[in-house]
Amino acid sequence: MNIYKRLAVLILLFLFIAPQVLQSQEKKPKVALVLSGGGAKGVAHIPVLQALDSLGIVPDLVVGNSMGSIVGALYAVGYSGNRIANIAKQANWNELIGGGTALSKVSVEEKSEFSRYLVELNWADGKLKPGSFLVNDQNLRGFIASLTFPVYNVDDFDDLSIPFRAIATDIVNGKEVVLDRGSLSLAMRASMSIPGIFRAVPYEDTLLVDGGLLNNFPVDVAKDLGADIIIGSDVGSGMVSKEKLNNFASLLFQAGMINSNLKHPENRALCDILIEHTPNLTYSTGDFTKADAIYEQGKKAVQQNLDTLAALSRQLKKFKQRTHQLPDAPNEFVLDTVIYKGMSKTNLALVKARTAIFPNKAYTPEDVLDGVNRAMGTTIFNHITYTPILFEDNRLGIEIKGFERSKHQVKGSLHYDGDYGVGLILNYTGRNIIGNASRTLATIDISEQPKLRVQHQKNFGLDRNWWWRSEAFVQQLRQKVFVGGKYVDDFKYRYHAFDFQINRNLSSLRSYVGFGLKHHNTNFKPTTDPDINDNIFKIRKYSNNNTELYAQYHYNSTNAVFFPIRGTILKSYLGRSLRNDVRMSASDNTFPNLNGSTNNFIRFGIDYQKNIPLSQRTTAIFGASGYFIFEDTLRNNDISFSDYGLNSKYFLGGNLHNPRMESFVFPGLKQGELGVNQFLKLNLGVQIHALNRVYIKPHVNVASVGFDSFSDFAKNAFTAKGKWTNSTETSFLLSAGSTFSYNSLLGPIDFDLSWVNNADKVRFFIGIGVHFNRSN
Repeated sequence: MNIYKRLAVLILLFLFIAPQVLQSQEKKPKVALVLSGGGAKGVAHIPVLQALDSLGIVPDLVVGNSMGSIVGALYAVGYSGNRIANIAKQANWNELIGGGTALSKVSVEEKSEFSRYLVELNWADGKLKPGSFLVNDQNLRGFIASLTFPVYNVDDFDDLSIPFRAIATDIVNGKEVVLDRGSLSLAMRASMSIPGIFRAVPYEDTLLVDGGLLNNFPVDVAKDLGADIIIGSDVGSGMVSKEKLNNFASLLFQAGMINSNLKHPENRALCDILIEHTPNLTYSTGDFTKADAIYEQGKKAVQQNLDTLAALSRQLKKFKQRTHQLPDAPNEFVLDTVIYKGMSKTNLALVKARTAIFPNKAYTPEDVLDGVNRAMGTTIFNHITYTPILFEDNRLGIEIKGFERSKHQVKGSLHYDGDYGVGLILNYTGRNIIGNASRTLATIDISEQPKLRVQHQKNFGLDRNWWWRSEAFVQQLRQKVFVGGKYVDDFKYRYHAFDFQINRNLSSLRSYVGFGLKHHNTNFKPTTDPDINDNIFKIRKYSNNNTELYAQYHYNSTNAVFFPIRGTILKSYLGRSLRNDVRMSASDNTFPNLNGSTNNFIRFGIDYQKNIPLSQRTTAIFGASGYFIFEDTLRNNDISFSDYGLNSKYFLGGNLHNPRMESFVFPGLKQGELGVNQFLKLNLGVQIHALNRVYIKPHVNVASVGFDSFSDFAKNAFTAKGKWTNSTETSFLLSAGSTFSYNSLLGPIDFDLSWVNNADKVRFFIGIGVHFNRSN
């Protein structure tokens, strides 16, 4: 009987244990997630990740191409679907994909030349060479590097939270490349390098571009890597129909993707669960500004496949899933080694000073990014990459690699405005031609009213935050003269200035303080010989020279040269005249001929502007400025500065910043229409980004202007009773209007309508293109 009992117990034990042993021996199917390329449409992948998270499905492999590699890599690193959705929503896609360095990230000594030309060509080997790409990817590189920092110590992509593969194309050998190790940020960046749009990525002995050229939906890669169950998220459209190939862009895109599109149906067929987004997407590959809407559209295909995904979730519940989480990364790290590559000896000291990243010091990832941005701000480089280096003994280093612009550059732009007519601007910029860490330029405006600037500047000091600049500037104009707000005459006007200044950067990207010495001269004479037809001023010839010692402070944090949406400008100036000479020949015997010196003066001015974003498309603009001249007492032989010192007066008028430093914008007045000794000015405006490239800016400008001494102006500045059209008594000047702008490939196209008081006229202004810039 005991034998039977024992046998029964053994049978019961077998029946209980056997299923568990069999289950433990059953192998978990390998689940792969494949994300296609598609530019902005790739944002639609994110709801797929969120669905997997909510259902508890953790893939064993993620394969991505182009935008799919960006989304997929972040998921593989350990970011949750919700976290990636927040990253996409908060990203400034205009700055990331729109290319270029923001003005706020440009060194202060380079801001005046930044983004001032329509065309920039490299001059090397005796030839002019255009760039090979349309979009500067520096912001995108920094964005990716920051997000992948938590896995800086991972070299093998199988060691990520989820194993990952990025697809790229070897454009040199015409081969598909599956990236499985090395720098994750480089793999992500290479996978989305659209030829002609983004720069190709150097890799080993070749160049990598977007994987979509050969395999936009790389399901076959996942299959070859042993995937048992493949979830495919596809935002690509495959071959486009004849009816849709009706423009150059669609034809070019189809031609570039033809190999990939031919294998697209096969890859779709390999998916066990195909999440097809294309029928639900109404935006194009370039619509990154519509990321929120694309994200919402991505939810539709997920909802359509939710039952199938839920079934897979139930199937996988009996298996242990891998842990999917973002690894812990230190907030600070100490660099044992800093390696600089791709930087010439003439620039290396400046770059080291600007990055300010040194061995054996603690840094955050943001510190490193800020240092690279400061180096980019020198405008010496096309782009800069930085890669962590993990040594065998766990010491951490960093490699900073620069890709320098050509030593010689030729730039140009076209422009037109209603005051000065049409012109062609040509510029030569040379780096380190005369000394290390230096820049030499020559700019000429070939037009009816030409301008010329020759400038040389050099950084010096241990931290390279000291710099000096010498400049010669000449302009020759046919200046319209207005009296009482009415056009009365033309004068041939020539102005030249020689300036030398030494400055110290307080912040290499925002502010500096310095002092300088300037000599400038104004000459003019009537366009018509007074003996034939005399002019209203009875002047045959006029000349005024001034030598001035000055101190200055500049602060600029605005984000763009044109249509800025945020940032502050603050400028102040304090100058002392050393000598003022006036020579005037009258055409009428009843008017005096002059040849002597005026009384000297001190000038002081401050200029402030604040751009405040009110919404994504609306920016408030507030500005205030005051400029004053404090004259010395007239001596016996002095000529009155107030009456005859035209060269050093302030000139209000126009919609453009005149290269002459004493000129100030005032819509409603013609360029340089009103010369004054003192003024207080307030301007208010709202910049509305109405459409893709269209801006509307209603504005109000009010000023109190004085034509005599500061003491006289101070008494009447806020109770002015004169008329500015008479140019005698302290007066109020008021204009109101609106500027309609289009941000074209040539530069801004501006149409302004403004009413101005006393003259009681509505005046029209048109400006097209990028105009001759001001050097400060």
